[in-house]
This record gives sequence, structure tokens and C-alpha cells, in this order.
Amino acid sequence: MSAGRALLEVAGLRRVFDVSKPWLNRVIEGHRQQFLHAVDDVSFSIPAGRTFALVGESGSGKSTIARIIVGLIAPSAGTIRFDGLDIAAIKNPTELRQVRRRFQMIFQDPYASLNPRMRVADIVAEPIRAFGLLSDSAAVQNRVGELLALVRLDPRDGLKYPHEFSGGQRQRVAIARALAGHPQFLVCDEPTSALDVSVQAQILNLMRDLQEQFGLTYLFISHNLAVVRHMANEVGVLYLGRLVEVAPTRELFSLPRHPYTRMLLDAVPDLVMSGRARTPVQGEIPSPIDRPMGCHFNPRCTLANDRCRQEAPAVRSLGIGSVRCHTPLGA
Repeated sequence: MSAGRALLEVAGLRRVFDVSKPWLNRVIEGHRQQFLHAVDDVSFSIPAGRTFALVGESGSGKSTIARIIVGLIAPSAGTIRFDGLDIAAIKNPTELRQVRRRFQMIFQDPYASLNPRMRVADIVAEPIRAFGLLSDSAAVQNRVGELLALVRLDPRDGLKYPHEFSGGQRQRVAIARALAGHPQFLVCDEPTSALDVSVQAQILNLMRDLQEQFGLTYLFISHNLAVVRHMANEVGVLYLGRLVEVAPTRELFSLPRHPYTRMLLDAVPDLVMSGRARTPVQGEIPSPIDRPMGCHFNPRCTLANDRCRQEAPAVRSLGIGSVRCHTPLGA
């Protein structure tokens, strides 16, 4: 793979859920069909060995995108290319299995993502056996010990059950399981949000060390901007299923171009007492079933005008980033 080439490319991704009442209820009660637009025309790419973060409030579509990419949910439209291969176009089950092995997911809740009835050694060994990477029991056992040591657990911990571990240790087990299939790409869906702050730092540092050691590529999903600033090379800001801004991390934090990005950053406590004027968070995210006309952010935006209320903004390229706004900040 050439340097700088995109390992993952997402183009025009959409996901719509039919949340209507049953047909007979709609006929009797006179209700229309209702559709929830969870993801709406999302496009981004992630170069090999880099971290792309998706941020936004709850309900913005972050986790839905994660589940679409790993194949847990089918997209309504759009394409996902992994290492140049269109995943939807792969019809051979064996070939699709080999491609799927190359990316794994780390879930948000380590208490729910591990089977409580399985020993940790069996949990970590499951991908090894499922993908047929090793068949000899002794070889599998040795590999499990290596993976546990890799995430800074004792190989003897494989004999324990998940309930015998703390939250941070369980997330280490989940990371070891994700690495068992020799993946290149990891989807990390808020992997530290259920953990204490001190444990969060340990897990994040472990993930950065593993990325450097194995050249891993991350899609990192979080609502914690401090975590994103520590982990990501590039950030995409989601609002009601749309990417409203994409920029390298340093530029996004120093010069946000979308009013929503500015609002998110203003919500972060100003520990350095910079004295910069800050705008408090206004309103709440609207329902994805009944989205506002025009720019979806216009009911909460202090800069909104008539054009914002009537016309949806197109994506505009601004130097090294892009923004979906009629009047970007600093333009």
C-alpha cells in the first residue's frame, strides 16, 4: 500500500429507518409513514495508520455510521471502499470473510460486549478460531497469552471470567479480542466513555501505542472533545446525520469554521482562563424524524438568516478542510 493512500473511503453514505406504525394502524388512525434519517450523505476517507474522529451530540448518527462500516447495519445508499475494494460488490463469501477479518470493532460498554459465561481466554480466542488462523490448541493458547500481555494483562488472566475484572481491564480484553484477527482497521465506538477518567487515559495511551506498533488505522467515535484532541489526526463533526465540518485536528480546535463546531468547543470548560468570549449551548438537537428545513442547525444558530432556513448548504472546500455552511466563520 502506498503512503498516504486511503485505507477506508466512505462516499454518499445514507441510512433511513422506517419507524412508521403498522399499516392497519396508519389506515385507522390516519397517520403517514415516518422515516428517521440517521445518516445523510456522509463522505470521508481515512489514510492508513491515521485516526479519523467523528464527534457530535447524542443522536447525530455516529454509532450508526460505525455499525454500517463493520456490516452490522446495511446502508440505504452510498459506498464503502476498504483498501480499494467496494465491500458491497464482493459476492464471494470467502473473499468477503477475508476482507471483514481485516477490520474489527471495539464497543462502548465493556460490561455488555463480553460474554459473561465464557472465560477470557475463550473470548480472545474466538476470532482466531472463527477465521481459521490457528488450529492447534497449544498454538491458540500461546497466541491468547501474547494478546493479553500485549494489552498489559497477565496471560494467566485468561482463566478468569469477565465479572472478575474492572471496567478498564474488561476493555483491555475487548481490545485483545479485536486484535486477535490481525486487523488493519479498528472502529472504536466511544471505547472509554463508560470508564473512570484515570482509566480512560490508560486505555487511550494503550491504543496509541498499539497504533504505532502495528500501523493500525482508527475510526474513533466520541462526544468528548478532549479525548478527540488527544487521539485524532482529523475530525468530522456530525449534526443530524450530516457532516457539517471536516478538518485536521489542530485547525479544527484553533479555527472552527461551522457555528455548531464553535458551540461544541465553547461547551468545553476553559481551564486556562483565556478570557475568550464564549457562547453557551443553545437549544437541543431536533428529532431526526422531523428535521428543520434548509440548514438543519438553523433553529440553534445565532447567525441564521432566511437563506439558512430555506436552502440546505452544500459542502464547501476551505483550504485543508471542508464545511457545510452558507456563511462559514472566518470566511
